Amino acid sequence: MGLGVSLTLGTGLAAVGFTGFLAFSAVIHPTEHAWSYSVSTTGTAGATTTGEPPVAAGQGDLLGDNPLYRIGELGEVTCEAPSLDEDDPESVEAFAHSIADCLDRAWASYFSSAGMEFTRPNRVYWHTAGNSPCGSFPDEGTAAFYCQANQGLYLGVEDIVAASGGSDRPEAYTFLLSHEYGHHVQGQSRILAEFQSARAGADEVDELTRRSELQANCLGGIFMGSARESLGLGGDERENVLDDAALRADRGGEHTHGSKENGRLWTAHGMDRRNPAACDTWDAPEELVR
Repeated sequence: MGLGVSLTLGTGLAAVGFTGFLAFSAVIHPTEHAWSYSVSTTGTAGATTTGEPPVAAGQGDLLGDNPLYRIGELGEVTCEAPSLDEDDPESVEAFAHSIADCLDRAWASYFSSAGMEFTRPNRVYWHTAGNSPCGSFPDEGTAAFYCQANQGLYLGVEDIVAASGGSDRPEAYTFLLSHEYGHHVQGQSRILAEFQSARAGADEVDELTRRSELQANCLGGIFMGSARESLGLGGDERENVLDDAALRADRGGEHTHGSKENGRLWTAHGMDRRNPAACDTWDAPEELVR
């Protein structure tokens, strides 16, 4: 299982199944430097946009001018993922570990090329309720999350299947992992730290959060685009990924993840460009991060 830690916590507590939500929205706990992610998965997909989003005046420093943006494309990534049986938790966990192994190799190599330090995230896969430095899990609307406090990728093995309506599409789970890993990439490049600092004195906190979430979509898209040959991601699978991105957009009174159209736009942009420089949501005009 590599770096993974499979948890069976809280004896007698059954893992909570979810039917409408996945985990992604950033909530900061300043004393813990923690982040949790939660989004709606209901709705319909918007139009696909693959052109390069224009940029506005720079917001500066490690957000808009990060060393991560300076060395070009991620390059082709070769993954060997096992077949997925969504009804078998062991199969789901093995699949997740395999994709996480591939994400580790891809981003560690990229950071090395950029001359930046990189530490692989810890993996914690839960089957029953437990606790993390970022709070207890599962929480309402949370099937997976990234916790900056311990650089942990947390995944509810049964919960992500329930939250995805029992989907048998491997690309749905691959995109979930690649998005969460995108937050780890933000953490390793100190984008999360800069984001936290900016939030502390910001009037428009939700806008900054949307920029962070949409960048994670784009970074996740980079991995999907770079690994598409080995993972067999053709046109249908691409549309499935973009539909998933749209399903995790804002709904109701939430304004922390962006519109369906922008969720699709930034994910497609990452898949097409495969270059972190194309994921600078921090300098994008407001209409592209609504």
